[in-house]
Amino acid sequence: MRILFLSLVLSLSIFAATIKELTNVVGVRDNQLIGYGLVVGLNGSGDGTSSEFTLQSISNMLQGMNVKVSPGDIKSKNTAAVMVTAKLPAFARSGDKLDVSVASLGDAKSLQGGTLLMTALKGVDGEIYAVAQGSLAIGGLSPRPGAAGTHSTSANVINGAVVEREIPQNFSQSEDLILSLKEADFKTANNIERVLNTIFDTDIAKALDSRTIKLTKPEEFSHVEFMARVLEQDIAYTPESKVIIDERTGTIVAGVNIEVEPILITHKDITIKIDPNNTVALGQNEIDMKDGGILDPVSNTLKITNNKTTVANIARMLNKLGAAPNDIIAIMQNLKRAGAISAELEVI
Repeated sequence: MRILFLSLVLSLSIFAATIKELTNVVGVRDNQLIGYGLVVGLNGSGDGTSSEFTLQSISNMLQGMNVKVSPGDIKSKNTAAVMVTAKLPAFARSGDKLDVSVASLGDAKSLQGGTLLMTALKGVDGEIYAVAQGSLAIGGLSPRPGAAGTHSTSANVINGAVVEREIPQNFSQSEDLILSLKEADFKTANNIERVLNTIFDTDIAKALDSRTIKLTKPEEFSHVEFMARVLEQDIAYTPESKVIIDERTGTIVAGVNIEVEPILITHKDITIKIDPNNTVALGQNEIDMKDGGILDPVSNTLKITNNKTTVANIARMLNKLGAAPNDIIAIMQNLKRAGAISAELEVI
């Protein structure tokens, strides 16, 4: 298996983005909802008798319909206990429709073809904010329940929930509005303050720290008009250099211009020597790896003499050598520990 390297092509160090792309409006957010329910209509692929909570739930549901059945007398495998989740958007109103996600809680083999029965969705405060019900949709799966490579124990119900309770909002009465940067940065916060105060020709913005900008609405604007104008403004910002490594899939994502400083590193039978001041001619047995790299097959040493060596160069050359993904990831991590890579390294 070869490692997948993705480079973000960054031709400029300074970028422009709208304030909407860089910040969140404090208080304007989604709220998580969760509920426990039953999916019926499964073709023998539901929970077995070992899932006692499913049998008890069926019994409780039937008793609510004046049908008394003991949990021990229920043998059906056409029902599955599920957890149902949804996001309640900011300013959602009663009657709005929400998409819901459904996931098996017991030992069901598949939820394909099932129907979610009426399920109350609650917020963190325990109040019911929506009710979900409907046919489950499982896309792109094998028709055979539990087939290899499928995820048939989770599904969606598009527009399957109806908002029953609204979350009180006082947005239109707020004296001060607050923006929160998605990534804390003093320079970006200062740029937002400067641009907004220039656009509105008054001190309506004040950066409180590297993430928080406090806004004061001018009297001549409504709250909606003011925020619409604020969020559409372009801001110059410098994105943080970052190398992201996904150990599960063997994927490395990095900016194409992230440099690696001169260093000598040995990992297992691979030696990498980055020395831009030591340009040498190609030896008799040496192999040109392109990207400024020369491989000495006798010592298995990769010599890199580029004036500028990047993470992308090293990843490509190691791929050509047939290095295993775990080895490439380990080399990147050790380069960071040694200080050869100045960008932030994030392992997910």
